[in-house]
Amino acid sequence: MEKLPVPFRLDFFNLAVDDTAAFCIAMLLAIMVNAEAQAFTATSLGDSRTDDKGRFHFNAFLHIDIIGLVCFMLAGFGWPKEMKIDAKQFSHPRLFLILSRFAGPAANFLLANIAASIVWLMSRYGAADRVFTMLAAVNLTVAVYSILPFPPLAGASLVSVWIPDHAEKLRQIYHRSGPLILLGIFLAEKISGIKFLSSVLDPAVVFLFKWVSGVQP
Repeated sequence: MEKLPVPFRLDFFNLAVDDTAAFCIAMLLAIMVNAEAQAFTATSLGDSRTDDKGRFHFNAFLHIDIIGLVCFMLAGFGWPKEMKIDAKQFSHPRLFLILSRFAGPAANFLLANIAASIVWLMSRYGAADRVFTMLAAVNLTVAVYSILPFPPLAGASLVSVWIPDHAEKLRQIYHRSGPLILLGIFLAEKISGIKFLSSVLDPAVVFLFKWVSGVQP
């Protein structure tokens, strides 16, 4: 069996059933963990809701964002539906909003570590694995790519918190255009074969994968 490429991206001209199934499972878990971690952190920091069913349902399908899903198919990376957070309820609005947003990729990194630890243990006993390797690869990719400053990614919170309240129209344009910009970048990469962002971020994913698993991708 060939080694799993890290980061993993679907090859639509040569789809392997087992890898595709493992990728879909890893993608759904990455979406769920990312969204629920944001919800948990925001609630813990003060953004409590009388009805939290819209947050804590642990149903990955309810967290799916269509554009984020398309990006998963194109780039092996995507995002969940944006978690609604009311920063006005925080005692430190800017700081706690950033912490809440970055809790998502932090949870992806933690899940990747757990999966990578299982991969490492299995390798010590000579057992081949594909599913946990995929889980580690996908979650690390999501964690690394989430630093990009485009909504609804965590990195965008570092920008949005500094947009003044009187510039609400600018904030709306920023948040609405972010997903489309990301989609356009990854679609252009797929069509042209030129890695505009991937060439910078993929080495970080590979480095982290080697670091957490001790296994060469």
